[in-house]
Amino acid sequence: MDPSNFRAPPLEISSILHGGMHHPTLRLFQNGGRNLTKSMLIYPIFISDDPDAEQEIATLPGQKRWGVNKLEGFLAPLVKKGLKGVILFGVPMEMEKDPRGSAADAPNTPVILGLQLLSRLFPSLLLCVDVCLCEYTSHGHCGILSSLPPPSHSHTPTLDAEASAQRIAEVAVAYARAGAHCVAPSDMMDGRIRAIKAGLMHVGLANRCALMSYAAKFASGLYGPFRDAAGSAPMFGNRKCYQLPPNARVLARRALKRDADEGADFLMVKPALPYLDIMSDAARIVPDHPVACYQVSGEFAMIHAGAEKGIYDLKEMAFETVESMVRAGACIILTYFTPQFLDWLDEERTNV
Repeated sequence: MDPSNFRAPPLEISSILHGGMHHPTLRLFQNGGRNLTKSMLIYPIFISDDPDAEQEIATLPGQKRWGVNKLEGFLAPLVKKGLKGVILFGVPMEMEKDPRGSAADAPNTPVILGLQLLSRLFPSLLLCVDVCLCEYTSHGHCGILSSLPPPSHSHTPTLDAEASAQRIAEVAVAYARAGAHCVAPSDMMDGRIRAIKAGLMHVGLANRCALMSYAAKFASGLYGPFRDAAGSAPMFGNRKCYQLPPNARVLARRALKRDADEGADFLMVKPALPYLDIMSDAARIVPDHPVACYQVSGEFAMIHAGAEKGIYDLKEMAFETVESMVRAGACIILTYFTPQFLDWLDEERTNV
């Protein structure tokens, strides 16, 4: 996309509602239900730029990096069992990285190839895509570094908020054009929700692509296995200047309200279990926006580790944790337990 042609349309950003209901599964998210169902589950998928990859992730039990040539065989049985939605994460193992994350929206980037394939194979499957630059930038941060020298109180570079929001919007639009039903920016850059919504409106896709904001994403110690899986650890510093401090309940409320006002269709809290109070806040202060949560890699790995030690039953704890998220107000659950829940929920119905 030519950035010079990237203009906000005359409509009010918050007036666009159709993006949140254009797909049947998106419409199910709008019911505000409080019972765990298959339609509430979104399965995170890592797509490698090696088309034939099937690589186990040591720190994420049972999860793999998949090449596009392996996706049909992997997902077809899950779709048959009732899988309704996935969220795709690109893993550029061989692609060249640069300061602006050019590979993020390159035509041969694994996410775009995956979207094009899955759109053909599973036309009813909800295709969400994580939108971030960290996997693709040479520095590993989630935005564009400022060209200005660091401030006097810091020895590390800072991020250019406006350039970052613009670049992330370009990537989101590319994913929508490739077939994404929902784009989900996880970068936590200021202003990126409005920029993405404006970009979707500009190219005529705002009514055909939902926007799910990682509105309250905290700087957490629970992301380690994910960073192993996606190769997204920062090359210097950390992300505490743009991800929320763990104690920042009031700041999280402001972020939720901001992203709702800027045009998000769905609002996400991440991680999930340590932040049930934030989910409850979201359900209360932005009640007209469905709330999502991400049971992140560290949560998933911890539950597995406890079960392996015999501290509790894996299935029982998976249900207890996820149902606590539903109780707190979430009606969309991103979890690596999704394949198991597809079986477990059938078993629960059979045993009633």
